[in-house]
Amino acid sequence: MSHETEGAPGGEFIEVVGANTHNLRNVSVTIPKNRIVAFTGVSGSGKTSLAIDTIHAEAQLRYLNGISPFFRQFISPKDRPQVDRIAGLGVTLAVDQRRLNRSPRSTLGSITGLNDFLGLLFARMPALGPEAVEFPELRGLTSAYFDRYSMEGRCKRCAGLGYVVTPAEDRIVTRPDLPLRAGAGEWFERANSGEYLALPALAERYGADLDRPWRELPEAFRHAVLHGTGDEAVSYKIVSKQKKSGTETVIERSVPLKGALFEVSRLYEAAGSDSSKENYARFMRRQDCEDCAGSGFGDVPRTLKVAGLTYPEIVQMPIEDLRDWVATVDATLTPMQREVAVNLLPDLGRRVRLMVELGLGHLRVTRSAPSMSGGELQRARVTAQLNMDLTGIIFVLDEPSAGLHPADKHPLREILHALRDAGNTVLLVEHDPELIALADWVVDLGPGAGREGGTLVASVPTAELSDNPRSLTGAYLAGRGPRVRRERRYDAAAAPRLGLVGIDVHNVRLDRVDIPLNSLTCITGVSGSGKSSLLHEALGASLAATLRGERPEAVASVEGAAAVGWVTVVNQDPIGRTPRSNPATYTKAFDLIRKLYAATPQAKSLGYGAGSFSFNSPGGRCEACQGYGRRQVDMHFMPDMWVECDVCEGRRFTPELLAVTYHGKSVDEVLAMTVDEAAEFFPGPAPLAATLRATQQAGLGYLQLGQSGTELSGGEAQRLKLANAILMGSGSGSGSRGRGLVILDEPVTGLHPSDVQRMVDAFDTLLAAGNSVVIAEHDLHVAACADWIIDMGPGAGERGGKVVGEGPPATVAAGPGVTARYLRPLMAN
Repeated sequence: MSHETEGAPGGEFIEVVGANTHNLRNVSVTIPKNRIVAFTGVSGSGKTSLAIDTIHAEAQLRYLNGISPFFRQFISPKDRPQVDRIAGLGVTLAVDQRRLNRSPRSTLGSITGLNDFLGLLFARMPALGPEAVEFPELRGLTSAYFDRYSMEGRCKRCAGLGYVVTPAEDRIVTRPDLPLRAGAGEWFERANSGEYLALPALAERYGADLDRPWRELPEAFRHAVLHGTGDEAVSYKIVSKQKKSGTETVIERSVPLKGALFEVSRLYEAAGSDSSKENYARFMRRQDCEDCAGSGFGDVPRTLKVAGLTYPEIVQMPIEDLRDWVATVDATLTPMQREVAVNLLPDLGRRVRLMVELGLGHLRVTRSAPSMSGGELQRARVTAQLNMDLTGIIFVLDEPSAGLHPADKHPLREILHALRDAGNTVLLVEHDPELIALADWVVDLGPGAGREGGTLVASVPTAELSDNPRSLTGAYLAGRGPRVRRERRYDAAAAPRLGLVGIDVHNVRLDRVDIPLNSLTCITGVSGSGKSSLLHEALGASLAATLRGERPEAVASVEGAAAVGWVTVVNQDPIGRTPRSNPATYTKAFDLIRKLYAATPQAKSLGYGAGSFSFNSPGGRCEACQGYGRRQVDMHFMPDMWVECDVCEGRRFTPELLAVTYHGKSVDEVLAMTVDEAAEFFPGPAPLAATLRATQQAGLGYLQLGQSGTELSGGEAQRLKLANAILMGSGSGSGSRGRGLVILDEPVTGLHPSDVQRMVDAFDTLLAAGNSVVIAEHDLHVAACADWIIDMGPGAGERGGKVVGEGPPATVAAGPGVTARYLRPLMAN
């Protein structure tokens, strides 16, 4: 029996014929159903393009074609995959790491559906129990009463946010050692403010010398500046000058001053947009709402109880404790309540147990999406999709192992086997050799990335891939693949330190943590041990606040910050929300390229400037598609689709502009180049060459300059940001501000083992320029290469948040803790 037909009972297969989505090159493959099938290959080889952007996208379109046109109009149109035919395709459910919701209102409870189950449970129980006697008006309760963002369920004072924003004196006066109008606070540099113009008169009234530091001025004057003068009027003059005539107009005013605190609050409340509010939010501080004690919930959810606990108390529990509570609820219910709960508790219990198995037991239901690590957010979405008693489903999972410590992978393996054994098909886009090895079948793409990839290397039972000489993945499965290596050139023990003092954020409460500078520091620990909290909030946000002259919130103070000029967080968030964003525009390389074209004699003779070569603005772009190169077509009773623009034939610009060439290439031909090709084509100018070189150093030489940002994986988006950090750190970027600190959370997520070396080399590029790099990482091959390790633990949630070990990798490997157990064998190699 051939490999094309074995592996699935009854000849059940998914047959893909002629797939050309993104970089795929006429891929045809037969995939067995009811098996775990791993899609493998180097980063950029086309795995996600085949599994998600072709197979899953086609299944979505077929589903949309079958629903009412009335409902279809409310669903965002999907790009049609470029494929000749797909047979044997059923219902698919996908968890794609490129579409992680990080809205501040999105929480673990909303992502996993826990909010819906708990809201229904609380809405139905009181109406049947003794509480209904005490609250007769609540017999009509709905789950909306337990949604803190609904009109019924939210706290009236804070509108469900759980906090109020109030002006803060220390954020208005950030440098009390400086004079008021010479750096004491940014607020007082707003020279057009009436309060600002009244300062000399106010100083004269209180005998204050405005040239002296703020802290030395009379207390009564300082109180008046911040809190106002009450009913006392202050007389001052406003001089305005007409630009044309040069005449001056003097306006005399005599009014009580409201004070800076009042003005900040007034302008914040009056701001009409989020960006305007952000402009004033930096002078304010969040405080827990006193009415709801920071929960965001109104009177009803804070009063009613089920099994002795209110709704806010339940959702503030770690998931592990919620699992235990669900297991005991049934015994506390009345017979009538039990009849209602029997339809809710089993599903709720199964959902929270799965979350614990997936390493989310340490999180609270209310944990916001932005504060979760990429791996935690990914597994939360996996929970929502996998918690179904369904068979015959095709689950498409994009790197579900992301963010998992080696000690936490066993439950995931059990879940994947359970899905398959229940009669489902699991399509697994994965780089981890351990998870690939458990698959029944493997579809390997490559052999390289970008244009060097997109072809089928092998479609075989997993055990046979090791013998394929063309497969890099097979080499790693057989243990032949080279592992990352790095020469430690930095003595982290003797390096100057950045001291985080008095850390208090989530489950991390520490007196002090020191980060060596000009070193590669790796924060390790089991899932939920506090790595992301330490990395993003205690370090990243606190250092950024300190550099701005503000008081940090997650720590008491940051010592040694004067040695750092800037800090940047390189995360996996998308680089843009529309197809207009691409590697060339994001790295600013296209700005430099457009100037080269505008400087050609041909462009000058036609009156074209640099702006004419932009597809984002009128002048030289094709107006039929407004520079997209594609047009959206209304298909009426079918989903809308994107087709190549018939006016510019996908080239984005007018024929007249495309006639302008630089060294024989039109601007659209440059956008079609890969970064590697562009680096050869543009040996200069120096800023452009440096930008392209930095992008190559980040491992993205295979990307097309004009590739849509919406098509990039999370790892590719992160590496583009790393390229910008390399530019900044080398002094080549426009934002260079001396030595900096670069923060990366799980930087090798989405990378094939063969690509990790280039990422580590990029770290060394930053270090060689005098910068510091701090990463949180579960790949212990990378951790073993670091100059310094900070190992968090010993467990997750409340059992974590401590420093289990710190020092060079060999020191940590010799110590206690789960990480040390997995690190020791790597240090011996």
